[in-house]
Amino acid sequence: MVAGGSNNDAPVRDPDHNDERSEPAFRIAMPDPKRGKAIQMAIRIASVEDNQAQSDLIREILVSSGYECECFSNGDAFVKALRDRTFDLLLLDWQLPDISGIQLVSWVRQTVGPALPVLFLTNRSLEDDVVRGLAAGADDYVVKPVRRAELVARVGALLRRAAPRTSESLERIRVGPYAVDPVGRVLTLNGSQVELSPREFDLGLYLFRNVGKLVPRELIEQAVWGRSIGPDSRTLATHISKLRLKLDLNQKNGVRLVSVYSHGYRLETTQEDGEAS
Repeated sequence: MVAGGSNNDAPVRDPDHNDERSEPAFRIAMPDPKRGKAIQMAIRIASVEDNQAQSDLIREILVSSGYECECFSNGDAFVKALRDRTFDLLLLDWQLPDISGIQLVSWVRQTVGPALPVLFLTNRSLEDDVVRGLAAGADDYVVKPVRRAELVARVGALLRRAAPRTSESLERIRVGPYAVDPVGRVLTLNGSQVELSPREFDLGLYLFRNVGKLVPRELIEQAVWGRSIGPDSRTLATHISKLRLKLDLNQKNGVRLVSVYSHGYRLETTQEDGEAS
């Protein structure tokens, strides 16, 4: 469902708005492979909007609702940010200084993958524009002016659909013929256990936890080694190469590990029946 509105870019304040800072509205439970328990991660939202007043309003709404929000004034700045960090949701305008919102959504779907929820927040209210935005890969479409309660509700709905449930954070992961047991620290292929070093298992677990997502190199290093190794080191590349071979990640098994130049890696399925559960 698409919200209607005028083409006025001026921020519109919600008369029912309470300026008190709320507690975080939504957090994702992620596994800690070292301790075997779930840890809470704050939700990080990227907003790509070149109008400063609109950008400030969007950030204020999201932060006051308990989310972390990083704002970008153009598409290139957002793309560069993805080299060393990830986001749980993307809000973007249609008209940007360097690229159209349609082009940016298409790039996100081709490069980052299908897992990142995308919400268009734009002045364009024609039905054809809504259809184009959704067809390009957006998950939702909201027409300005920004309405506080509606924006928070739509963001929350997208995050609930995209995030793993807390009760599932330590359950077995299944992707095609692969199964990962984070508690027993066992990874199997077609029912047979694959012999992995502790570091290789942690790397595999992290990638399978983020199947379909583009994960920056630095985030992988922090998750697996607990620190940034640095761009000149071959440690991560060596472990990635070993994992590809040991897990036989290829078209035959329906799962592959893709290197995305200057950004990181993405574990993705290559056939319709390769689904995570």
